Amino acid sequence: MEIRVQEDPFDLGAEANAFAARQTGMGAVVTFTGIVRDIEGGLDMMEIEHYPGMTEKAIAGIAGEALDRWSLGDVLVIHRHGKLAAEDLIMMVATSAPHRVDAFQAAEFLMDYLKSRAPFWKKEVAGGSEGWVAAKDEDEDALSRW
Repeated sequence: MEIRVQEDPFDLGAEANAFAARQTGMGAVVTFTGIVRDIEGGLDMMEIEHYPGMTEKAIAGIAGEALDRWSLGDVLVIHRHGKLAAEDLIMMVATSAPHRVDAFQAAEFLMDYLKSRAPFWKKEVAGGSEGWVAAKDEDEDALSRW
């Protein structure tokens, strides 16, 4: 299991290839990458804050739960913080498993957790104004299925 919370960009292709290359005896690798969206246009930036140490520990805890719940070979979670622009890669989840169902379900579980419960605070800056991103009901609903 590898958890990285970092300010620097990551290379999606290199990360996915390196993760897949480390898997032995697995039949599936699933990756998901989140991208900063500019839904309404005009996003100047998104600023993501977190508490170092606490954030990694919380994500490692939920990744450990995924390893316990599904038959997985490995888990990788990368999440960025700091100032990000629209279209920047914000996070990546990768899971491996002997069979695809476990890899997909564990990846979805981790993504739902990261979206609604991981200790990150997101502020959008657009057109000279800024505001914190509020939790959405659909994100909470997605998490409730687990």
